[in-house]
Amino acid sequence: METMKTRITELLGIEKPIIQGGMAWVAEYHLASAVSEAGGLGLLGAASAPYEVMKDYIQKTKERTDKPFGVNVMLMSPYADDIARLVVEEGVKVVTTGAGNPEKYMEMWKSAEVKVIPVVASVALARRMEKYGADAVVAEGMESGGHIGEMSTMTLVPQVVDAVDIPVIAAGGIGDGRGMAAAFMLGAEAVQMGTRFVVAEESQVHDNYKDMLLKAKDIDSVVTGRSTGHPIRVIRNQMTRKYLKMEEEGATLEELEMLTLGALRKAVQDGDVKEGSVMAGQVAGLINKRQTCKEIVEEVLSEAETLLKLK
Repeated sequence: METMKTRITELLGIEKPIIQGGMAWVAEYHLASAVSEAGGLGLLGAASAPYEVMKDYIQKTKERTDKPFGVNVMLMSPYADDIARLVVEEGVKVVTTGAGNPEKYMEMWKSAEVKVIPVVASVALARRMEKYGADAVVAEGMESGGHIGEMSTMTLVPQVVDAVDIPVIAAGGIGDGRGMAAAFMLGAEAVQMGTRFVVAEESQVHDNYKDMLLKAKDIDSVVTGRSTGHPIRVIRNQMTRKYLKMEEEGATLEELEMLTLGALRKAVQDGDVKEGSVMAGQVAGLINKRQTCKEIVEEVLSEAETLLKLK
């Protein structure tokens, strides 16, 4: 429908302005290809994966869909240089970036016609990314799962929209058509959802993790790591209780890192939702059913279109 054609759908060559978050360990080729096939933009989360692993993911995604998909490059990864180059070698057309400034890769990506979309948590960073040649930005509020900033989606998105001329994608706390419609009213031209897609049928996340999200209530997420300057939103469990107690007692960064070493993989792949890190946004309390990616995309879009027409 006309309401859902935006600068983002045009820029990325997608049918629907819905992007799946590039979540570490979660965003692999089964999920990314299914979201792209549903008309949105699937993302592969590179996180700290090496070159060969990501090359395999990209090729398997291509086998499953001929529609656009992207790679999320975590700039703090020791393999960031390799992944940045791999994107160009494999002809991936969209990159989102997190945890840093992608400036040093811009020239290489631009000459290969890669669309670059950094994730930002402040107006200052959004402006800086526009200056460095970003095609769009994802303005992500602190309601989101995983690493978070300080501003809420409701306050961040309109301020970023006012500050830059490039299109803005809203993220953080969006899990249904109401959230999408609200984001559009704030000036966003697409939404990025993570937590909602974690429980998708195509998601390879362990059932224990999915079940924990489906049972989550509004108050079940907590932020760990504030003392280290790297806050992370997760669902409360035994590990978070230990972590928060250690933080309170003044534990060192090294001690805290030892507690969470490999904790996300433990939860996502092994299903250890007691000692693992169950990353999820505050929107988990809204999510109560498993659906295919196609069903999720169509339901969210249909609800948003109805609401935006009413407005």
